[in-house]
Amino acid sequence: MEVVTFGETMASIRAAGLLRAGGAMTMSLGGAETNVAIGLARLGHRVSWVGRLGADEVGTFALRTLRAEAVVTDGVVVDPRRPTGLMLLERRIADVSRAAYYRANSAGSALCSDDLRAALEGNPRVLHLTGITPALSVSAAEATLWAAGEAKRRGILVSFDVNYRAKLWAVSEASAVLGPLVDLADIVIASDDELALVAPSVSEAEAVAGLHVRGVRDVVVKRGAAGASTFTAGERPVHQSAIPVPVVDTVGAGDAFTAGYLSALLDGEPTAGRLMRGATLGAFAVSGSGDWENLPYRSELALTAQSAGSTIR
Repeated sequence: MEVVTFGETMASIRAAGLLRAGGAMTMSLGGAETNVAIGLARLGHRVSWVGRLGADEVGTFALRTLRAEAVVTDGVVVDPRRPTGLMLLERRIADVSRAAYYRANSAGSALCSDDLRAALEGNPRVLHLTGITPALSVSAAEATLWAAGEAKRRGILVSFDVNYRAKLWAVSEASAVLGPLVDLADIVIASDDELALVAPSVSEAEAVAGLHVRGVRDVVVKRGAAGASTFTAGERPVHQSAIPVPVVDTVGAGDAFTAGYLSALLDGEPTAGRLMRGATLGAFAVSGSGDWENLPYRSELALTAQSAGSTIR
């Protein structure tokens, strides 16, 4: 196994307009960790997602979707007492969407460290985790910290994406819980407005330096339309501009970037190559609707170099 990731995945139900107005909706799968897992699997990597799903139709749908995308689900626990969570999305202004969560007391929130032991015993190359999972419950927070510590003990590279969700917890609470996770991470990925959450400072440079002192090797800062930068301890920073494409839907773009970055890392690419593949997957993600549906297969990575309006015959 190259990558293990874990967390909560949910039904992602999208409305074309206001949720309160009703109308047609479509259902897909949504969850930061499963978005990354699908992105990696489409690029040919062997990746496992671990989590809990309810013994319900939505849980069955989630398993079916992940298996169809070649994500290994051997470690998934089906919880007979709790439901699979839901996320409702409505589009408001242009590419601005708003999410409503129905995940309190869900199957995913009952994640515990025992659910993760078998996956880590296989010694994958990378453990990828996010700051969403510890926000779900005390047991999920404990499981995330345990997994990061166990991976560190085993020599497994730990990738941590901050992924702060204001609807799940307050900044002060998140900062207190995520700090110890950062101390166990080899790679920290954060948007430019999340960096201060895990490394309080007066400037980005100070935050990055502080993370390096705490043992983080690579600090990756996602800047949306402005691209992304990697700060590796002892090396010069590397920046990659975003690939300009017409934007259809920005949901899942950050997870797409992370999948691309980790894929190139697994392939042995240098920092510039990791950022470029991250930017490539981000461009694919925003070019179509859905969290992960428009992510590329390996044979399609070069398509972003084609001229706009091209038809490949």
